[in-house]
Amino acid sequence: PEDFAEALRSARSEARGAFGDDTVLLERAIVEPRHIEIQVFADAHGHAVHLGERDCSVQRRHQKLVEGSPSPAVGPERRERMGAVAVKAVQSIGYLGAGTLEFLLDRDGQFYFMEMNTRLQVEHPVTEAITGLDLVEWQLRVAAGEPLPLTQEQVRFCGHAIEVRLCAEDAPKGFIPQSGRMARWQMPESGPAAIRAEHALRPGDEIPAFYDSMIAKLVACGATRDEARRRLVRGVEDVVALGVTTNQDFLASVLAHPVFAAGGATTAFIGQHQGELMATPTADERARAAAAAAVLLQWPAD
Repeated sequence: PEDFAEALRSARSEARGAFGDDTVLLERAIVEPRHIEIQVFADAHGHAVHLGERDCSVQRRHQKLVEGSPSPAVGPERRERMGAVAVKAVQSIGYLGAGTLEFLLDRDGQFYFMEMNTRLQVEHPVTEAITGLDLVEWQLRVAAGEPLPLTQEQVRFCGHAIEVRLCAEDAPKGFIPQSGRMARWQMPESGPAAIRAEHALRPGDEIPAFYDSMIAKLVACGATRDEARRRLVRGVEDVVALGVTTNQDFLASVLAHPVFAAGGATTAFIGQHQGELMATPTADERARAAAAAAVLLQWPAD
């Protein structure tokens, strides 16, 4: 508190010099919040609905790595309250189409609006998994002037889904993006394990340095959150990505961590458990990985 007056003076001075306006806005500091976003849709007929929440709290550099729905921190009553706020917001501005309202949820269950993304997001398959709806189809129908296919009362949520972002980056070295040739690339098969893999890579493709580091999305669903989590662990471990460093091992560590498994991860999760999540493989583990890589790299590129 004793530093505030000087900090305020300095901020005002800098703002006045840069913008000719020394107005300072104060915002509430929310310590270790949950990052919760609400998927919304609105049509040209005055109808709007929400399609539940996604928990995007596991982040690095304020960018999401793991998303799940429903959130372990959001029950039916809180979902109804947050959804109602989101729907009221989009109706008040005459919004049309798909959008996502993002909130910070504090330890006391209070939520605070952060921003709105006026589009479908990377994690929209999580919502599709628990609602059984095709959100891209909804976008096309709304854009064509049709009313929303469902009312709020008709929207149903079933099961749990979790998504991870597989990125070409070196997690132990500060998540530095990586580029190069992906010598061997194989996604887990979909089917009984309920893995949905979205990517556009083939063995031998070059990953350039000019774009976002995400190279694939993997989504698993299940009757319970733990079932979805366990399936996703297996799916991540089944990925074959050789030639370019990825965050594959890091994602598997996150999903297996007891705090995440118990549903307790906040936006501070990676920072608090970085040592455990970045554990260096043993010599035996490195030898086994090298042997496996040597075999795989001898396979034909096709």
